[in-house]
Amino acid sequence: MKKSSALSLLAAALLATTLAACGKDEAPKTEAAPAPAAAPAPQAAAPAAPAADAGHAAEGEAPYKQVCVMCHGAGVAGAPKVGDKAAWEPRVAQGKDTLYKHAIEGFSGQAGMMPAKGGNPSLSDDQVKAAVDFLVSKVQ
Repeated sequence: MKKSSALSLLAAALLATTLAACGKDEAPKTEAAPAPAAAPAPQAAAPAAPAADAGHAAEGEAPYKQVCVMCHGAGVAGAPKVGDKAAWEPRVAQGKDTLYKHAIEGFSGQAGMMPAKGGNPSLSDDQVKAAVDFLVSKVQ
């Protein structure tokens, strides 16, 4: 069997396992409703690397623990582990919009793959963006 075929089969098996785990019925944790968001403050020029919004990052901890930790906790399918600055640096350097796009729409690259919304289509785009901000906050 060719190496690329074996890797494809391994990636498919890992994705199937991850998606199966995503479908498990878990009671959502109840949290107090967040206070209405204030109007965003005007920003100066954007920094070269995206800084995670602390408030948005805090909202991202729940979806991270619900979905993302399955891959980003252990580095499954090439996922950069939470807190691994060296692995996250080139990804963060691409900019927040690219990180959001890859997390929402999915991505396959040389280092691994990212299923759309971590394999959980019930996550809203805002939840995915908050989870991205949470992960980025752990390497800044």
